[in-house]
Amino acid sequence: MTTRPTLLGYVRADALSCAEELAAATDSLAAFASAEGFTLGTVYTERDSAESAAFHALLDEVKRSDVRAVVVPTMNHLGLGNPGGSPAALQHLEFHHAHVWAVERDNAG
Repeated sequence: MTTRPTLLGYVRADALSCAEELAAATDSLAAFASAEGFTLGTVYTERDSAESAAFHALLDEVKRSDVRAVVVPTMNHLGLGNPGGSPAALQHLEFHHAHVWAVERDNAG
């Protein structure tokens, strides 16, 4: 029996309009992980984008573990495609050799 590699998730609550969308986004990460042969590990949910605490926790886990895969609902959750958004979050993850997938394509991807 082969162990599936772990995939971490990241969701920004401010990119969604309600709690139901947040639950649906988290469910979509689990479905993506399963379909792609991963086990979904921790899903980091950013509740205050001004502080980015969840993103920094995600980045810390990528740095200290052997997990090198992250999934987001769309690339907008990493700030790409938003007015004033920057690729910095994606660049930080890629710098630490994490591959980033988006469940759905958006204007950024």
